[in-house]
Amino acid sequence: MEERAAECLVADDHPALLTAVSTFLADSGFDVVGSAGDGRTAVELARAARPDVALVDYRMPSLFGAALVSALREAAPESRVVVYTAEGDGDLVSTALESGASAVVLKEAPLADLARALRTVLGGGTYVDPGLAFAALGTVPKGGGPALTAREIEVLRLLADGKAYEEISSELSIGVETARTHVRKAAERLGAATRTQAVATALRRGLIA
Repeated sequence: MEERAAECLVADDHPALLTAVSTFLADSGFDVVGSAGDGRTAVELARAARPDVALVDYRMPSLFGAALVSALREAAPESRVVVYTAEGDGDLVSTALESGASAVVLKEAPLADLARALRTVLGGGTYVDPGLAFAALGTVPKGGGPALTAREIEVLRLLADGKAYEEISSELSIGVETARTHVRKAAERLGAATRTQAVATALRRGLIA
């Protein structure tokens, strides 16, 4: 049986970019089930279509930023949210992830990276554009907060790079459950409820790059 194409909602207030990205994703094997030019329309489409992933511009008319991400998560809890942004702001990364986004991708990145980010979150991973990860590191004061072990930091860094647990297991030569345990313990130390929040907190505190 042929595997079902992942359904994707695309939202951006620049019509040319909206068309270009939607066309690229369709050509890359995604099923683009809707497009929107503002935040509120994106939320309504997400509620109706329940796509596998919603790719949204962080700054759009009517609803944007963390409020948009939170509204999308509430409207379609099963849908992954990928933030697409032109802003190289480290604070944006932690805010977006803590609001419920699974990935943050720079618009200046190659479209192949965008497809990789979508596939990563569809596989259960978290993706942070490398340029934004370094920006986050530069905006956070060093020191303070609970200490993490070297392995916990390593696993969180790989999660931030978009690796799934199976890839982390292979790269570090540890079991998948061991990788999950490292993330759980790191999250506990950081006071994070989820692995995504753990990655966001580690980025904000400069623990990972």
